[in-house]
Amino acid sequence: GGGIIGCCTAYFLTRHPSYSPDTHRITLLEAASTSSGGRTDDSIHDPATLADPATASKKNPAHDGIAGAASGKAGGLLALWAFPSNLVPLSFQLHDELAQQHDGERRWGYRRCYASQVECQARVPGGLSANDKSTVQQTGRDAVDGNHLTKGLHKDHRSKIRALQSLGAPEDLDWLDTDKALVAYEGMGTPKDTAQVHPELFTRSMAQLAQESGVKIITGARVTAINKVADGSQVESVTYINTKDGQETLLPTTHCVVAAGPWTSRLLPTVPVTASRAHSVVVKSPQPISAYALFTSIALPPGFPAPTPEHAKGTPAALKPIKRTQVVEPEIYARPDGTAYACGPTDQTVPLPLTSAEVEVDRTRCDDIITQIGAISDELGKDGEVLARQACYLPQGGPFIGESRKTKGLLVAAGHTCWGIQNGPGTGKLLSEIIIEGEAKSARLGGCDASRY
Repeated sequence: GGGIIGCCTAYFLTRHPSYSPDTHRITLLEAASTSSGGRTDDSIHDPATLADPATASKKNPAHDGIAGAASGKAGGLLALWAFPSNLVPLSFQLHDELAQQHDGERRWGYRRCYASQVECQARVPGGLSANDKSTVQQTGRDAVDGNHLTKGLHKDHRSKIRALQSLGAPEDLDWLDTDKALVAYEGMGTPKDTAQVHPELFTRSMAQLAQESGVKIITGARVTAINKVADGSQVESVTYINTKDGQETLLPTTHCVVAAGPWTSRLLPTVPVTASRAHSVVVKSPQPISAYALFTSIALPPGFPAPTPEHAKGTPAALKPIKRTQVVEPEIYARPDGTAYACGPTDQTVPLPLTSAEVEVDRTRCDDIITQIGAISDELGKDGEVLARQACYLPQGGPFIGESRKTKGLLVAAGHTCWGIQNGPGTGKLLSEIIIEGEAKSARLGGCDASRY
């Protein structure tokens, strides 16, 4: 797999003290041959040009397909308060070390940041009059139950709305409408324990650095079988199909790491990784925006465009105004390239496709997010420019990390939920230790141990 887990594993294998390009052969296989799947045709397809406008696209054409799934369409939040607790400290520290070693601030937008919870009242599109404002605030407050538990991707790290206190927003959070929209603010992460990267640029950089140290990268190579010796005790080879010409190849190997994200269970059916589709957008602000990740709870007033129903497919629900207040919870991540990433709820309307190249984008779900964040921020609304509408499938159920107890040389690293970018480096380092030294040494696997599969 050519996502963050596969690329970090390849990278850390080449950094292990016992690695030698003369004696070791590492091949990274990625099923997709394009990274454009899961993005609308009018979306920007190389974010590197945003991070460094003076330089032409740095995208390696031979790596098209790398970071084509969730690793290229995630938020990129890093936090010491993430989970699982046995893996997070190692991976958070490795992110900092990687940024220092490889100029991550410039190369993949690494920076420390704040994370906050905000409770907001949406302005109807186009703004509100003074009379409208009082009506919206009243209906919004009535709608937010004190026991309501928010439902965003990072829901396990949110508090109940009743616990939020109107402490006032920091002065530099000037891209949020703190006068008309903000109801309550609570800090939850600081630069001491919170950071971010641009996930696609980070994943592509790990792939490039791994290749420079001897890793062979093949995209458009969809693995169809993991072959074992007769008694099933040892991995022998993998079979993959070239997605362009259909040619089948048998690749001998001593170790096979399955880091295929939501596609993992198709190769290893006993590993319970599931998939949910998530939509997101990238909006460019007219001016730089401060480093905050916002976990929002937005009360939409009667008359606001209705969000697309969870099980609807392509329904133009936004054309129908809601009749009573409804709460939505998009997450917003300001990035150092002058953009903001925002994601909405997950859905399971469309089954997981064959590869990331075939991921369908429901434009109406992206437009829901755009309308909702624009209702609390002019910089991301009427004054912003939408650069990307996109979707991906989140791998859920794990993380599962380690070597199969039944088959020597068969390893899995998948199911990392919304913390895949955060925990990618730690996972890669542990796998490199398991493969070369026979055990994980930098952190304990704990409940992540996949040996039972």
